Amino acid sequence: MFERCLKDLLKDVQNGKIDIDTALERLKDLPFSDLGFAKVNLHRLLRKGFPEVILCQGKTISQIKEISTALLKTGQDLLATRADEAAYQAIKEVTTKAIYHKEARVVVVKQKEKRLVGKVLVVTGGTGDIPIAEEAAITAEVMGSGVDRLYDVGAAGIHRLLSFKEKLAEARLIIAIAGMEGALPSIIAGLVACPVIAVPTSVGYGASFQGLAALLTMLNSCAPGVAVVNIDNGFGAGYLAAVINQSMVEEKPAHNR
Repeated sequence: MFERCLKDLLKDVQNGKIDIDTALERLKDLPFSDLGFAKVNLHRLLRKGFPEVILCQGKTISQIKEISTALLKTGQDLLATRADEAAYQAIKEVTTKAIYHKEARVVVVKQKEKRLVGKVLVVTGGTGDIPIAEEAAITAEVMGSGVDRLYDVGAAGIHRLLSFKEKLAEARLIIAIAGMEGALPSIIAGLVACPVIAVPTSVGYGASFQGLAALLTMLNSCAPGVAVVNIDNGFGAGYLAAVINQSMVEEKPAHNR
């Protein structure tokens, strides 16, 4: 259905029945691939700048394989999150290009290499936050952002963070990830001029309420320039960081790029 609709649209442009601008608008709304159990959005790349992402959690191996096949047929990159070893093997059956980042639980298939731009700095409060941090970092990288990492520099030993003030100042955007009380994003936002995306994690003892305490701390930050995503949502933070970073690059004059 995707191929037929696309061909018909291109023929209409070729025959002068519609202009290029009209064709572009129609491309944004062309049909999805209907697999019955899923309606795979094949044109999200055109509308959003990045293809539809597969959340493997809750899906069967067969469903993951079918969705991956539909997306990869279009020549787009593939990103699958919350993927276990079985999900990775299913995608690997579709393409040998699949790479599994086990700690982040992310599968990546790159059809085309991107030039990485800007600098997103991913910072964690503790080592236990690294899996969520890696989910964020890999997401931002796959979407074309340059990424640097600074791990285990939380509020329990603030001198560690302050030792990297230059690295913080060089970042175009910072993703700050922390569990427990979740103070790290506020501290960082008080030190830098760039936007800070805060990610609460479910790391912590009983009264952290599986990340709720950190989430509330971040939402109530008194430091300006902090945006908060949901608990353990490394993907959401990485995606948002990449979108903001890319928009900053596009707005810069050509001689400054």
